[in-house]
Formats: sequence, structure tokens, C-alpha cells
Amino acid sequence: MYLILLFLLIFLLLFGPQYWAKYTFKKHAMPLERLQGTGGELARHLLDRFGMENVGVEKTKPGSDHYDPESKMVRLSPDNYDQKSLTAVAVAAHEVGHAIQHYNKDSKFALRTRLVIAAQLAQKLGAGVMLIIPIVMLITRAPSSGLIMIVIGLLSMGSATLVHLVTLPVELDASYGKALPILKEGYISKEDETAISSVLKAAAWTYVAASLVSLLNIGRWIVLLRR
Repeated sequence: MYLILLFLLIFLLLFGPQYWAKYTFKKHAMPLERLQGTGGELARHLLDRFGMENVGVEKTKPGSDHYDPESKMVRLSPDNYDQKSLTAVAVAAHEVGHAIQHYNKDSKFALRTRLVIAAQLAQKLGAGVMLIIPIVMLITRAPSSGLIMIVIGLLSMGSATLVHLVTLPVELDASYGKALPILKEGYISKEDETAISSVLKAAAWTYVAASLVSLLNIGRWIVLLRR
């Protein structure tokens, strides 16, 4: 009984935030004609309004909304780019919030960008190390060398989890320090503020959801290596 409860608790911790975010996005994705424009149109308008004409807006694959500081591009999934929905408006404003952070040279955003790049490299290194562990142990016949590489691999793969967690303040600022105050300036009605706030919260916490799922990948490697 206790094992079942423990399993359910772990499942909720790992996948709860992810499914909650998806549910929130879907719940408020219904097109609303009362909105002034689509997510793509709002993003373009806000970028121009804040003097970021050099930042572009384009479509990306579903579920991959983000701001790319390297190419200076706000990327929105097709539904969020094309539709007039509360989810589209909120997500577009959130990603523009990141563009504003970049434009204002926000120190936390700059740190986050460097950490993301480092984590991507570390994750690739970690995955590579984990794959060559059996070969190294076979050649050296030294368990200690394999143990060292396992530790290096797990730490490298775990870097993504750490990055997602430490950058949460950047995400919350994009949602509540930037997007929500801007949208309240007349882009949304009073009756939509609660729903918009929910979507912005989900947008910020998607990084936490991603970090928790990455923990599961590390756990899988640990179980595999113990066999």
C-alpha cells in the first residue's frame, strides 16, 4: 500500500505540472472574436511598441513557443500565432516579455541564456559518456573508471534540471513582471484577467515541468546501469 502511494506521489510530482500546464493552455485556447488580434499580431505590435523592430515573429512546431535571443526571434506554435484566444495572447505576451528582458540587458536573463547553452552542451556530453561507459569498462577492466564516467554522465545530464529550476524567476518575471501588466493596459478585458493569469502561470512553470521530467530520464539511466 505504501509503495503504491509513493509511486503515485512521484508520478504526480514528475508529471503533474506538465499535464496541468497543457490542461490550462487547452482550456483557454478557444477563439474569441472580442480579442483585438491573434497571438502573432499581438507579438509584432508589442515588439514594435517597445522599440524592438529588429526582433522577428515566426511560427514554430506545436508546443515549442519560445524567444530565441541568438536569432532575436519570437517563435509561436501555429495555434498561438494564428488564433485569437486567451492562450495565444498570454503566450505571445510572455515570449515578448523575454524579448524585453533581453532588450533591457536583464542580468538574470543573461545568466539564464548562458546556463541554457552550457546545459545543452553538458547534456550532449552526458549522453555520450553514458553510451561509451560499457566500452571503457570492457577495455580498462577497471570498475573505478566506469564509476567515474557514470558520475560525470549523470551530473552532465542533471545540469538541464538545475538550469530549469534556477531560471524560474526569469520565467515568472516574463509572465507577471512584463506580460500581465502590459496586457492589463487595455489589451484584455477585466473579465479575462483571471484566465490570462492562469495561462501566464502555466507558461512560467513549463520549465519546472521540463526539469522534473528530465529527472525521470536520469532515473532510467541509474536503473539501467544497476542491472
